[in-house]
Amino acid sequence: MRTFRSFARPAFAGFRAVWPLLAGLALASCSGEWNSPYPASQSGRNILYTAFTDRPKHLDPVQSYTEDEITFTAQIYEPPLQYHYLKRPYTLIPATVEAVPEPRYLDAKGRSLPADAPADQVAQSVYELRLKPGIRYQPHPAFAVDEAGQPRYVPLDPATQGQVHSIADFPHTGTRELRADDYIYEIKRLAHPHLHSPIFGMMGELIVGLKELGVQLQQEAKGLPEGAWLDLDRYALPGVEKVDDRTWRIHIRGKYPQFAYWLAMPFFAPIPREVDRFYSQPGMAAKNLVLDWWPVGTGPFMLSENDPNRRMVLTRNPNFRGETYPCEGEPEDRTAGLLADCGKSLPFLDQAVFTREKESIPYWNKFLQGYYDASGIASDNFDQAVRLGGSGEATLTDDMRAQGIRLLSSVRASTFYMGFNLQDALVGGLTPEGRKLRQAVSIAIDQEEFISIFMNGRGVPAMGPLPPGIFGYEDGQAGINPRVYDWVANPALPGGGEARRKSVAEAKRLLAEAGWPNGRNAKTGEPLVLNLDTTSGGMGDKARLDWLTRQFAKIDVQLVIRSTDFNRFQDKVRRGAVQLYFLGWNADYPDPENFFFLLHGKEAKALTQGENASNYINPEFDRLFERMKNMENTPERLAIIRRMNAILHDDAPWIYAFYPKSYTLSHAWLTNRKPIEVGNNTLKYQRVDAAVRERKRAEWNRPVLWPVLVAILALGVLVVPALRQARRRAD
Repeated sequence: MRTFRSFARPAFAGFRAVWPLLAGLALASCSGEWNSPYPASQSGRNILYTAFTDRPKHLDPVQSYTEDEITFTAQIYEPPLQYHYLKRPYTLIPATVEAVPEPRYLDAKGRSLPADAPADQVAQSVYELRLKPGIRYQPHPAFAVDEAGQPRYVPLDPATQGQVHSIADFPHTGTRELRADDYIYEIKRLAHPHLHSPIFGMMGELIVGLKELGVQLQQEAKGLPEGAWLDLDRYALPGVEKVDDRTWRIHIRGKYPQFAYWLAMPFFAPIPREVDRFYSQPGMAAKNLVLDWWPVGTGPFMLSENDPNRRMVLTRNPNFRGETYPCEGEPEDRTAGLLADCGKSLPFLDQAVFTREKESIPYWNKFLQGYYDASGIASDNFDQAVRLGGSGEATLTDDMRAQGIRLLSSVRASTFYMGFNLQDALVGGLTPEGRKLRQAVSIAIDQEEFISIFMNGRGVPAMGPLPPGIFGYEDGQAGINPRVYDWVANPALPGGGEARRKSVAEAKRLLAEAGWPNGRNAKTGEPLVLNLDTTSGGMGDKARLDWLTRQFAKIDVQLVIRSTDFNRFQDKVRRGAVQLYFLGWNADYPDPENFFFLLHGKEAKALTQGENASNYINPEFDRLFERMKNMENTPERLAIIRRMNAILHDDAPWIYAFYPKSYTLSHAWLTNRKPIEVGNNTLKYQRVDAAVRERKRAEWNRPVLWPVLVAILALGVLVVPALRQARRRAD
């Protein structure tokens, strides 16, 4: 019995010991956060917390061309120009150079031409750029030198190489001033045979000598061992000349005013020769010690942690040249508090932590808990966050406003469309019958319904290729597509009326005039069957495609969905082996040329492998495009754009779908945020109030322990009698 008693008493005493623990838990529930995903050492620090969903593939500016990549590269690299953060329309301003360059025009004999010279007289345009003094690179081992002034890590000795697995493992770093040579070196890298820059084809036709350099480098690379360094300083590029250490000139063929926009893209950011040499050493690529993984720049931030499957961290560049917050913007910016930091030094943040979130629900929940400072809105969460008014305006729900959350919305500089292949015998051609068939289908597909059902209202029905914010886009009656919409006057509405989609009866009438009454061939009686090629999608695609099939059925047209993988789809579009397809285009730069070129005859994909996937060729449209593309934004250019839009409305090579709306949410402690669709170096302008964030997080994330207490008490009710009974038996 003694053995049993010695066991029972400690068990009962152990149960009594639970009560101090429960008391401690109750006290802890009054303060603190138990669920924070961040270390306590970061509490109260000047850090922005956000998330990313898709891992970046390229961080080397010569190759990077996607949104998930430019989120990082735009904060690290500095091309010569940038966009004003607040002004609209979008305005180019200097970044690292002293002024936005004004091109100098030369004729075929090298003689200067006036600024208003016709494009057909201009043989070359010369852009001269001069750097601001004192700009320095981030600390990096590629710049480290020894006592003799020689590169410390080139060549890299085997002992050091065996000890390093990250850039942070190098004990020594250095820096140097930005030079014109660095920009020249990057332009040469566009032609590097192993880098495959997505803009080399276009720039090879523009920059004098770049295409020829590509051929030369291709031949040189054949004679080198795999992975060997190609020193680009050994090769001349006549179209890019160095004037002095801070000045260089770029010669492009012809007159192309849009070239200045390219100078605001990371493709034209500086890459120092010594950085290229450092990363090209044997064994570096095997450890991901490459520019594609560890970028090097002069921008406000540098990449200090790179784990693209989990977390990426940008840290303030201690060598950043300094820049001040803008003092001008749109009239409403002052009311919105966007000018409160006028003239203050940038950047405001010490660090930005990006956590990868593959699923929307954890992302959303962490935002509501205050662990992410901003968030997009997934379809599943839209109704929880946003309420749409009768006229389509978006406002926050009461719950969101109660948390102090702000809503930012903008129409993106993007257009989505369903294209016809104009080479197809059934839906193509510029005959009256072909035009009417395409116009009929354009009317039948109710884009307003699609936006409402599948996009939670996050879109604007498109009237043509140009989205809002691009010169030539016109709202209201002046901008409607008269082949698809009627203008209904209503003085009570903004703009004095609204566009109303033409009726299904009108679509059927056009289809009958095209030779397909009731969806059947007027001569043979065969049904009208159209094929839509698309890529295999994810959840929700079946509902969208079923809806689309019903839209065609309204005018008695049978739609066949031909789903395939992306590579196969691209191949079919490239060969012109489609009837209908669905694509979209995001603005590279805010100019109408960047959208109209998608329908330029010289870009016909099946003929030239260009971007005109519809293979649309209309000589009048092409003639107007050639005039318009090199013009400044004048009333004359607007008149030409109006005529181009009218031609496209008649020919209907596209079914204009929608311009997407962007909705983002941010907490009250995150300020200086304004939607910008073409500029991406926005992190330096944003500010967080870390003290307010800590207070709100603690308020929103207090541990709820009463269920645990109830469970333990319930357990006690069951266990204590048993233990007492055991004691009595022991005694």
